[in-house]
Amino acid sequence: MQTNNHQIVDYDAVLNAKFGEPGTPERIEAEEKAYAFYTGQIIEDARKKAKITQAELARRIGSNRSYISHVEKGITEPRISTFYRIMNALGVRIEYSMVLGQ
Repeated sequence: MQTNNHQIVDYDAVLNAKFGEPGTPERIEAEEKAYAFYTGQIIEDARKKAKITQAELARRIGSNRSYISHVEKGITEPRISTFYRIMNALGVRIEYSMVLGQ
């Protein structure tokens, strides 16, 4: 197991070195992949908490197990309407807030 020798790490610098500065095409692509992965993890965690299979979730939203698998792995990012259908099928209540004009 590797450690960072208990040093403070500037993760912005790490991200910049690995994926480019914010706003660059490489960074935008990496962030989009990260969002897709994170969305998949949210769905997978909610599905497991609801104790249903990918096949059952797919049935509930009128899709197939393969689609759910791809979403959970971050390979496919669902449209927002599909995300809401998935969350509804899992009995998850979504709350959000927006702040405009920062």
